[in-house]
Amino acid sequence: MTAFRSVIIGTGSALPERVVTNADLSVKLETSDAWIRERSGISERRIAAADVKTSDLAVAACLEAMAAAGVGPDAIDLVIVATATPDDTFPATATTVQHRLGIRQGAAFDVAAVCSGFVYALTVADSLLVCGRFQRALVIGAELFSRLLDWDDRATAVLFGDGAGAVVLERQESSAETGGGRGILAARLHADGAHHDLLYVDGGPGSTGTVGKLRMKGREVFRHAVQNLASVVDEVLDDTGLEATAIDWIVPHQANARIIEATARKLGVPMSKVVLTVGEHANTSAASVPLALDTAIRDGRIRPGDLCLLEAMGGGFTWGAVLVRL
Repeated sequence: MTAFRSVIIGTGSALPERVVTNADLSVKLETSDAWIRERSGISERRIAAADVKTSDLAVAACLEAMAAAGVGPDAIDLVIVATATPDDTFPATATTVQHRLGIRQGAAFDVAAVCSGFVYALTVADSLLVCGRFQRALVIGAELFSRLLDWDDRATAVLFGDGAGAVVLERQESSAETGGGRGILAARLHADGAHHDLLYVDGGPGSTGTVGKLRMKGREVFRHAVQNLASVVDEVLDDTGLEATAIDWIVPHQANARIIEATARKLGVPMSKVVLTVGEHANTSAASVPLALDTAIRDGRIRPGDLCLLEAMGGGFTWGAVLVRL
């Protein structure tokens, strides 16, 4: 019996032009470059212009990913956008992206799992490809988190930025054993809605009919993040029979350098194997994992055949991990 895997054949990313440094923020907030760096590892972030939409960044990232994969719109039959900042309440931003890219077949929908959104979307796409429903997917994480921020709250305003990342995922035959060969080897997802009040937006489009801003209890989020991320990584390794030492690169959600470092220590993985882009991009929510992945592929750190662990946790709480060989 022929087995199939979902293989990443191209990646892309997009960032707004405007760079906002810690020094820029210190003019308006009671903060400093040293304070922000010490607590988050962030030195700057990108903030989109007022006329930019989430779909604009998503389309730009997709064009890069499709070019890297060597495919055109006729080759894509599934578009999934992970976002907490859609263009509109409805329709799905994915349908806008699909239309603007000239894709005329297949399905398109959004996934809302905040910072875990890309990992969730990648897992959903993998399931749909492996079972034979679709052949090639664009999986996108795209966010304009600057639109959700309370710019008077220094605890959150300094942590986030805007951006997008995308991958082209292709269904391919695979005769390799679990730990060998290219493609997604294992994926695990979790959620626990009991922790809603630790990280949320207090309103927004939908049933509340209000305009909301991001609210977060940072210390509690930190504690849950390290435990949950280490646990879900252990799960995907157990599913494949691989050890943490086999991982070439961890590509984590870029929320906070301290969370990333603490998780790496808990897993026994050196920081030399961790892709860290939070300093330049800040927390871009669902965009952070594909943005970091594309950055590391384009600068030559991640190479074909490398075993990569993608992991993230976000509001909800939601969290998950995907183990993939490039």
